Amino acid sequence: MSDTWYEITQVVKENRHELVLAGPDISEKIAYKGLDPTLFKLDGINYLNINQTCLEEIPKELGKLQNLTNLVLHSNAIKTLPSTIENLTKLKILDCSRNKLEEVPSELENLPQLMSLNLSLNLLSHLPSQISNVKLCLIDLSNNRFESFPDVCYSELVHLAELKLNDNIIKEIPSNICVLPSLKQLDLGNNQISVVPGELADCIKLKDLNLKGNKLADKRLSKLVDQCRMKQVLDYVRQHCVKVGNLSSSTNAKSKKGKKNRKSSDNENINALIEKSAHKLHILKVSDSYPVIKVTEDVKKVRAHILGCIVKNLVFTDETFKRFIQLQTKLHEGICEKRNAATLATHDFDLIVSGDLTYTAKSPNEIKIKPLMRSKIYTGAELFQQLQTEADNLRKEKKRNVYSGIHKYLYLLEGKSVYPCLLDANDQVISFPPITNSDITKMSSSTKTMFVEVTSALNTQTCKKVLDEFLRELVVQGLGCEASTTENKFHELHVEQIKIVDLEGNMKSVYPSRTDAVYEDQDIVVVRD
Repeated sequence: MSDTWYEITQVVKENRHELVLAGPDISEKIAYKGLDPTLFKLDGINYLNINQTCLEEIPKELGKLQNLTNLVLHSNAIKTLPSTIENLTKLKILDCSRNKLEEVPSELENLPQLMSLNLSLNLLSHLPSQISNVKLCLIDLSNNRFESFPDVCYSELVHLAELKLNDNIIKEIPSNICVLPSLKQLDLGNNQISVVPGELADCIKLKDLNLKGNKLADKRLSKLVDQCRMKQVLDYVRQHCVKVGNLSSSTNAKSKKGKKNRKSSDNENINALIEKSAHKLHILKVSDSYPVIKVTEDVKKVRAHILGCIVKNLVFTDETFKRFIQLQTKLHEGICEKRNAATLATHDFDLIVSGDLTYTAKSPNEIKIKPLMRSKIYTGAELFQQLQTEADNLRKEKKRNVYSGIHKYLYLLEGKSVYPCLLDANDQVISFPPITNSDITKMSSSTKTMFVEVTSALNTQTCKKVLDEFLRELVVQGLGCEASTTENKFHELHVEQIKIVDLEGNMKSVYPSRTDAVYEDQDIVVVRD
């Protein structure tokens, strides 16, 4: 075991079931000797995440990890996947996005538990038939080289709800796409589609359709795609697009199209329709009355990236606040990749000391925080030790081999010489990512104004992605929002920008900027100051 990587020995030592290998140190090890072969003896792990490395090849020994349910391999240089991947019969999530895959093995069609398949941002032009992977809910093949629609149109795929095929060179939509009984989201933006089959309107659950960036022959349809939302586009497809099995209807369709064009709405009517039937996200320009976040050089060693914003005029009930807390847990498990990619923290803004905030890093003994739901103040080192002890005791009591709650994130700080933290104007720690917030700024159902911050060790884009999704979920679910007066009960949310600056006051970023909070084909109108 003397040559075994430290990260792997810790998994064995602590009997963990999750392993994350990421960043330049891991990349350097891989470049020197490849992956540590001991990795493939960890037959008890169920979550393996290798990202941001120079890894080009996954050994065939991958097939030995038969308890894997999550295999995350994004942002590497992987060119091939082994055929032994079919041995991972418990696999539920496979993410090989942002690699250099030109093909995937045919054995990819034999993963009976697979629910999410992400192969975006590769060099693929073909996908094996997915007819046998009947539990698939999401397939993401965006930003590849597909010329033909992938082989996924089967009635057996009863759970397939999201299909992302944008930024390929697909020329046709198959008429049998309507056999997918649960398809809700279809993204075909930026392809080479000229004709839309009438059968597309027979996808009875389709709620989110993107056809932008295609050269549609029907100019009226093209205008609706660019300016209107899903319902109007599908209504038009239903009424005017020819079904492959019913070519004789083309004459009638053309006649109806002529009548429709004579009565077509102008841009003002379309915009009025959007305003009436949509959630609204109001983005307010940065105000001098709100703090900036100052970032020090020290924090760049451990967790360099942070973004934040203010959400105003909140109205919670006990029920919506409970759902709000559940949403944060869902995002941490999903888009935040179990806090490996990012950590989302929310605070009652009215409980934060007035003045600018500072994002920095301190030694474990320098940090002092009153953690969420605790009554005493701990140093960072004391809190880490306390949580570690609690985790071990709980594991023995419950006779389990895994950590739960915030205890399962302790390994993200293990061995670090400094810990990241966010300070208020009085140098009090209000956030200790990726572990916990301070109890002094705790959110409650009576909170009216919320400060949100997202931190990441990867990049600022990851922070933006998490914040975009967080705001989208808030307004769509109406969490903290007052329903508008329309009969459809759409919601409104008011968000104030926050600037990120260095210690000299030079602006590094601002969120949400003009390029943030852009929601394609969602029932959301973003109104910017």
